[in-house]
Amino acid sequence: MFRCSALLAAFIVLRCATWSPAQEPKPFEHGLGTDPAYFPIAVWLQDPHNAPRYKEIGVNLYIGVWAGPTEQQLADLGKAGIPLICDQNAVALKHLDSKTIVGWMHGDEPDNAQEQPGGKGYGPPIPPEKIVQGYDKIRKADPTRPVLLNLGQGVAWDGWFGRGERTNHPEDYPQYLKGCDIASFDIYPATHDKPEIAGKLEYVPKGVKRLIDWTKGEKPVWTCIETTHIGNPKTKPTPQQVRSEVWMAIIAGSRGIVYFAHEFQPKFVEAGLLADPDMAAGVKALNAEVTSLASVINSPAVKRPATVETTDKTTDKIALMTRQQGNRTYVFAVSMGPTPTHATFTLPDSALSHGKAETIGEHRTVPVTDGKWSDAFKGYEVHLYRLGQ
Repeated sequence: MFRCSALLAAFIVLRCATWSPAQEPKPFEHGLGTDPAYFPIAVWLQDPHNAPRYKEIGVNLYIGVWAGPTEQQLADLGKAGIPLICDQNAVALKHLDSKTIVGWMHGDEPDNAQEQPGGKGYGPPIPPEKIVQGYDKIRKADPTRPVLLNLGQGVAWDGWFGRGERTNHPEDYPQYLKGCDIASFDIYPATHDKPEIAGKLEYVPKGVKRLIDWTKGEKPVWTCIETTHIGNPKTKPTPQQVRSEVWMAIIAGSRGIVYFAHEFQPKFVEAGLLADPDMAAGVKALNAEVTSLASVINSPAVKRPATVETTDKTTDKIALMTRQQGNRTYVFAVSMGPTPTHATFTLPDSALSHGKAETIGEHRTVPVTDGKWSDAFKGYEVHLYRLGQ
């Protein structure tokens, strides 16, 4: 999830990914289930002691526990009512009937260059065939739970030098993805220190789309989202940027969100998300928003979705998702760049040709005429529209 130095690597192994737009999720007897009103909202590698606090801000899943799971960690999460995706260690294998464990995971970021023992630098990434072998071993021990594989920022950025000798080899990824049931990745543009990525939030949905393409839409894709300085003491994401990244990911097809809550600079704080009152409040509101719209997000795509045109005549400056429930139509939109724009939306063949579009969470409406409405977007801004009664 984050790789900067051997010191940071000592702190963390990492992250994250329910189904792609193309296919219903594969049912697992002891997995998360397929309730359309459920949307996975997780934290990565956090102490179960903080589970009640995370639950309070809308987190409903843990991914990974440090040096575990242990009996105490499982007990703490069971008491808090938060399920866990974890390593398949000896303790976990004694709890195959547990409702707390809902999935298994590989080690984090096998696609990155791997640290050599004894501080001897970095070797090549773990070969994809090793991941597939590990997947087969995990499934043999327990085929009733899905296996999650979290990959690094090379998913979205071919030039990520942290892949060592496999930098600029995206063809590796379809092979890695044969070794999982849930695919996830991490890239953190708000706190990134390289100009190719820094501030370019659109790399988040780029990675989502590539995972969907590489899995042919047959496996759930989840996305890791930054919430702290991580290792960059000069900057951290704003709650608005986190909301943009989450909705960019969802609109692109992600069906699970995993928050990266650690902070390493300017000082180490494991639960950095909880330690930042503004971010915690923003994430709580965002989680409530996503959860309230989960059944809409998880519903099938419409045959003729809304279209959009911006003032500069580009059609890719605004990303859209169109869904319908009963007499209501939902259009979720996000600006894909840092500059303001004005967008005009068209809903084809709609009975909602006149009236108003409600902007969810903004306490305002925009007029709809002949199935069209217009709105202004700041850079990376999100608008969620609901039409009909």
